[in-house]
Amino acid sequence: MTDQPEPGRPEAPRLTTREAAELLGVKPETVYAYVSRGQLSSVRAAGGRGSTFDAEEVRALARRSGRREPSPAGGDLVFRTGITLIEEDRYYFRGVDATELARLHSYEEVAEWLWTGELRPGVRFEAPPETLAAARRTVGALPAHSGSTDRLRVAVTAAAATDPLRFDLSPEAVLNSARNLIPTLVGALPVVGGASEGAGDSLVRQLWPRLTARPADAPALAVLDAALVLLIDHDLAASTLAARVAASAHAHPYAVVSAGLGVLEGPLHGAASGLAHRMLQEAVDRGSAVPVVADHLRTGRRVPGLGHRLYRSEDPRARTLFALLEDVPQAAGALAAAREVVATTARHAPLHANIDLALAVLSVACGMAAEAGETVFAVSRTAGWIAHALEEYGERPLRIRPSGQYTGPRPPQPTP
Repeated sequence: MTDQPEPGRPEAPRLTTREAAELLGVKPETVYAYVSRGQLSSVRAAGGRGSTFDAEEVRALARRSGRREPSPAGGDLVFRTGITLIEEDRYYFRGVDATELARLHSYEEVAEWLWTGELRPGVRFEAPPETLAAARRTVGALPAHSGSTDRLRVAVTAAAATDPLRFDLSPEAVLNSARNLIPTLVGALPVVGGASEGAGDSLVRQLWPRLTARPADAPALAVLDAALVLLIDHDLAASTLAARVAASAHAHPYAVVSAGLGVLEGPLHGAASGLAHRMLQEAVDRGSAVPVVADHLRTGRRVPGLGHRLYRSEDPRARTLFALLEDVPQAAGALAAAREVVATTARHAPLHANIDLALAVLSVACGMAAEAGETVFAVSRTAGWIAHALEEYGERPLRIRPSGQYTGPRPPQPTP
């Protein structure tokens, strides 16, 4: 079978047999089998050496057969998503600058808008009493030394057990579960000190006493709320990919969040802010960031809170939080130390502040534990995982199925 371009119309780029086989994930012989069965059309290459194939036709066959297209960068899996765009050192939620959303709207408002495309001013998420009670009992049974992510993981499991409708994957059912789950996660965390939240309080007011014993003030709450918004999503980070894999298998939304939490705890992801907190606290205690940075470099350790593979300059999330932290009087010392960390390290390598360093300024300045940034990250990103789950539920099930490249001994091998 042959294709001929329309007169006057340039011929689209074509693939060689090898290129078509790589895109389909098959051997070249299988490509010719597709041609013989009428699943692909081919054209004899110039000079009569081999055949060429229409790229779009091959991609369509790859989609039908469950194969995945490699990215232009080579090797990474590419997902089509309408949630987050990262471009030219800025990032956008559904086309709107995420830093502007963080300045203008609360976490609940942005989460609702990200899920539905509808902005609901003043929206509040409330935990069902039965669900919250079960989560608190389960969290209360953990050892005293358990971390916040440990508590969040078991709280998700407890919340799932109280929801008999969790297997309903219709958009409205998933959203109802999300609106209930997020405040349940916050409410299940122990209060650090002082009075807890009041009925109908915003999520940020509910979260504050679970991060620090210090009383809340408006500027500090504004920083925390902005941090929650800024961290909702960041394209296909490792935890988000795990969440989409779970959703691809039609796992219920609680299981999707559990998958995300399992990856988030890694020191190269959600737990990175704890490393930045400890480094920044040491710089404040010693009165200078210079010896702290020097110690990291001397021992071959990376200076935490600096650099991001997706941004050439300063992380826009950090830039936004630093600007808001200027209005928090108690943050002046930690903010100055963070800037000294950046300036000192710049003599060695041109690295800029990232979101972990900005979270560390907030946690150090407000008397929070080192894991506070990780807690904020986990609570916030739950909304993003749900947004990605909603997208993935609409795709072909189990489409995320990489093929392993076996490197073990070839059979037959003797039975041990």
